[in-house]
Amino acid sequence: MARHRFVLFLIALSCFVGFIGASPGDADPVYQACVGQCEKTGCVGDKCFQHCTFSSDGNPIDGPWYLQEPLYIQWKQWDCRSDCRYHCMLSREEERQKLGYKPVKYHGKWPFKRIYGIQEPVSVAFSALNLAVQFHGWVSFFILVNYKLPFRPNKKTYYEYTGLWNIYAVFAMNAWIWSAVFHSRDVDLTEKLDYSSAVALLGYSLILAIIRAFNVRLEAARVMIAAPLIAFVTTHILYLNFYQLDYGLNMKVCVAMGVLQIVLWAVWAGVTRHPSRWKVWVVVLGGALAMLLEIYDFPPYWGLVDAHALWHATTIPLTYLWWSFVRDDSEFRTSILIKKTK
Repeated sequence: MARHRFVLFLIALSCFVGFIGASPGDADPVYQACVGQCEKTGCVGDKCFQHCTFSSDGNPIDGPWYLQEPLYIQWKQWDCRSDCRYHCMLSREEERQKLGYKPVKYHGKWPFKRIYGIQEPVSVAFSALNLAVQFHGWVSFFILVNYKLPFRPNKKTYYEYTGLWNIYAVFAMNAWIWSAVFHSRDVDLTEKLDYSSAVALLGYSLILAIIRAFNVRLEAARVMIAAPLIAFVTTHILYLNFYQLDYGLNMKVCVAMGVLQIVLWAVWAGVTRHPSRWKVWVVVLGGALAMLLEIYDFPPYWGLVDAHALWHATTIPLTYLWWSFVRDDSEFRTSILIKKTK
């Protein structure tokens, strides 16, 4: 279950990784002049953009620009300013590279190269792989508890946490879906959906960690644990979406929930005699090492692979191991409860 808390803590970091503020790149006078000129002329060098061509009334010529783009990038809604910023960024980075300078961030992000209109293709690919591993882990768990392990006389599973893990899978898969979407195209809506789903996953993971670590089986006790946390997480999500997307506050909330889970699972793994507790420790230590990728940020290699993308890659094997532990836990608890009934 430490795997669970680890992945959640990693997700917590994604809550604030997207912080966008003033960066050296967008403060560069050459870059600013390029963007300003592009928005007037619709061109950067020899490259011109159809949706930067305006009529006298300020409307794009030949109709909305997105009707003129290839179908596979229409949904991304690239506008004149977005294309101007992107191509001015690439142009400026080429100039800086020739002068021997290292890449800098623009509007809070490293200079990534688009592939088929996707902003951060490697992070999108790893998010998709995480989603696939989460789905595989949940399906294997579902098949195990519903078709391979014995049932109680009332036709319910012996494993007391079956429903909780099924819900966890939904939250986890939802978080990775929006992670992929957000890295594909960073706009206000996708950013809020990514952050909200990550916070929701962290909050639910904390509830699950408390219930499993303390072996809470009474429904009334579970409700007493879950209710205040659900209220807090819901309030925080509403605050981010409808009042202010406060990156600093969100970082504190995410880290607090992540650290609580880390401590909880670390203590649980230290005192339990669970046969698969080593998997928890691997996930805990692996998660801690993966955190270094978020701390030691570096520019993307080849304009594609940065520290955050590699962080996404590390969660793939840890997710697989985590679901392996969940399956082991279901078998372990089932065997204990069957012995008690005899």
